[in-house]
Amino acid sequence: MSSESNSQLETEETREIIENFSKAMDGIRGEIRKVIVGQDEVVEHLLLTLLVGGHCLITGMPGTAKTLLVRTLAYALGLTFKRIQFTPDLMPTDVTGTDIIEEDNTTGHRTWTFVPGPLFTNVMLADEINRTPPKTQSALLEAMQELSVTVRGNHHTIEPPFFVLATQNPIELEGTYPLPEAQLDRFLFNVVLDYLTDDEELQVVERFTTQIGIPEVNACTTPEEILKFQWLVRQVPISETVNRFAVDLVRATRPDDPNAPDVVKRYVQYGASVRATMFLTLAAKARALIEGRYHVTQEDIEALALPVMRHRVLTNYFAESDNVDVDDVLKQLVESVRSPAQQAKAS
Repeated sequence: MSSESNSQLETEETREIIENFSKAMDGIRGEIRKVIVGQDEVVEHLLLTLLVGGHCLITGMPGTAKTLLVRTLAYALGLTFKRIQFTPDLMPTDVTGTDIIEEDNTTGHRTWTFVPGPLFTNVMLADEINRTPPKTQSALLEAMQELSVTVRGNHHTIEPPFFVLATQNPIELEGTYPLPEAQLDRFLFNVVLDYLTDDEELQVVERFTTQIGIPEVNACTTPEEILKFQWLVRQVPISETVNRFAVDLVRATRPDDPNAPDVVKRYVQYGASVRATMFLTLAAKARALIEGRYHVTQEDIEALALPVMRHRVLTNYFAESDNVDVDDVLKQLVESVRSPAQQAKAS
């Protein structure tokens, strides 16, 4: 740990932020559990997305409460929330907003006025994002990377915190448009929302067939607090050894890298970029903080390797013919990058 990190973490103001952080995370989880049954890992990944200041792509079957989860999270965070239903006829200006001509009744003078679109919010749910054409999908790119949009050459800033939580259904192939790699790379995580267990499904049925409406969700934080939490995440120290492991892990996804394992050389067409390394390290810092630790371990990196890289690693036709998906490749990759001592510990 550097002396600068020590001094930043030992101030009275920082100690207060840490105390508020623990209370807020416990409160948010409690509020979400009022509405959402199970899916603890997905909830954790969404909280990590919040703490890093990134965006999350949620992939799941229809009826797995993707939209309900995002809306509940936004309310528990005390943030403004807007939802866009992506459809094939959606235009970019329907997302970003547009300029209109307004006339002054007294002078007759006409001026252009910008009317903000639903993108100007804290939490934006892009529902079924893969059902809209690439032209409209690209309207999100500038906002996700630079917290701004450009309309008719004019630059409009989006106030932080800002998160895009996008959903897509994996089985709807007819009439869908796969997200381009440039946009996929802007998502911190690609989280897979799976079916509940039988006990959890029974709990859902009992809860929502005996009550009318959804329980009220109370805000546990404010936008200002969230920005402080994001600052706190960046102060969590990480050793050079763990940092090196994250770098080695991402570099090993590239088939032309000398240290790439055989499974990557055989099945991967394109590996992950340096943005994956940065996101992996930041998310690991957030995970450590959520678990009450002020240092990052290799286990943090390993636990987040799949959601960070599954949408950044592109497999080839050999993988398709051998029925090997990207998660299979990444699991073998993590095993191969571990040292012998780490492998023994994991087993």
